[in-house]
Amino acid sequence: MNRLQLFRLLRKHIQLSYKRNPAFEQNQWAKLLMYIGGGMFAIYLIIYGAVIGMAAKGDAGTMISFMILILPIDFLLRFIFQTTPAMMVKPYILLPVSRFTAIECFLLSSHVSGYNFLWLAMFIPYSIVALAGGAGIFSVLSVLIVSELLIMLNSQIYLFFRSLINRSVLWAVPAILFYAIPYVPLLFGQPGKMFEKTLDALQAAGNSWWLLPAVILAIAALFLINRHFQFKYVYEEISKKKESELKRVSSFSFLDRFGTVGEYLKLELKSNLRNKVMRQRTIMSIVLVVVFSSLVAYTDVYDNPLMTNFWCLYCFALYSVTSLIKIMGQEGNYIDLLMTHRENIITLLKAKFCFYSAALVIPFMVMMPAVFTGKFTFLMLCAYMLFTGGFIHFIIFQLAVYNKQTLPLQQKVTGKGNFENGMQIAIEMAALFGPVLIVGPGYLLVGPTYTFLFMCVLGLGFIVSAPWWLRNVYTRMMTRKYDNLEGFHSTRE
Repeated sequence: MNRLQLFRLLRKHIQLSYKRNPAFEQNQWAKLLMYIGGGMFAIYLIIYGAVIGMAAKGDAGTMISFMILILPIDFLLRFIFQTTPAMMVKPYILLPVSRFTAIECFLLSSHVSGYNFLWLAMFIPYSIVALAGGAGIFSVLSVLIVSELLIMLNSQIYLFFRSLINRSVLWAVPAILFYAIPYVPLLFGQPGKMFEKTLDALQAAGNSWWLLPAVILAIAALFLINRHFQFKYVYEEISKKKESELKRVSSFSFLDRFGTVGEYLKLELKSNLRNKVMRQRTIMSIVLVVVFSSLVAYTDVYDNPLMTNFWCLYCFALYSVTSLIKIMGQEGNYIDLLMTHRENIITLLKAKFCFYSAALVIPFMVMMPAVFTGKFTFLMLCAYMLFTGGFIHFIIFQLAVYNKQTLPLQQKVTGKGNFENGMQIAIEMAALFGPVLIVGPGYLLVGPTYTFLFMCVLGLGFIVSAPWWLRNVYTRMMTRKYDNLEGFHSTRE
């Protein structure tokens, strides 16, 4: 069996694994929503491609100068929406083939993913407009190919950094610095002229003959690097390499006063501190909350009132949305133990609600000094904190009824497919965009003060009624108990 045949066989196995997943039938709705979202994204890309093409004025290399903006956006989109790189290579490692062959096939599949080719929706309209503007056909074709190859190269860069970030969150710093390199001229004496020279150099490179082979060589080099690291990480997981033992155990005895809820609060705290996946997610979420809160509160980046309110809302909601979007996923590793005593689950849900509500103090305290400078009002911060703690948490906690995929507590390179059903997607969209539909019209129609008062009342209403709607979530979970248990069991690593 040659490598092409093996590649086709592995692709077939991946498709079969999707179809055999218990969530396959429900996942059809999620796929439909993904296609709709992809279609909307393609429309935006077509528009931007045509706009950049008109700005090029017949110079095909202009697109290459725009890649310093497109590639960081592409990386960010992958980081937000693309799941952790996972390769189902464990069954193939023991086969009588080269030890790197299976990994190479999975790396190649990242090059031919549909998302990579979706960017052609920008590059092709740009090429057509550039041709109409007088650019040469060979230079346009060269830039079109190079632009698509740069997206494929970016997929390898993402895989490289994401794999390292999964092992240590500190690798996010080199990733940020890497994409910031083209903007270094902005730090020098005449930033405008220096940055313009950088753009001119990139534009000239786009019209050069050597750019295409240089990009191909970069893809080949990074492919070999990723192949080495992926095999190393996969081998560590398969060989069950022993991890270092805990040096210190925290008891969190101050939570004893809260009884059983306090015990589950300890579980939540220890899970976020000890388990690699949850610890990294917590660190990244807190860093993003602090960064965005500081940007909104202490810079003029979002001085527009609507944008200030929009980002202020998501500064409060960010940690809960990113952490609770897979609620009950980590508990899927030991869900059978939680089911041994009646109402363990509802106590766990109450503890989670208390924990993530208390976490709202972080953005509140970060943005509090802006109240004294006059940029924010105390009513505004209280409104967003209460609205997030009540209304948004109410929406997100509904996912506990439908989530039934176990999340690994320790980050893995090998893995299984990640599925979501249509109801999960609908709840996630409601959590992301529902607040805007309430805050936006209210801000425009009745003004900020009445809108903030309404948000306070609505948020407090859901906070006070939390025992009742958490009980409703628990009751609905129990009606789906066996279906969810089957999903948790089948998706354990």
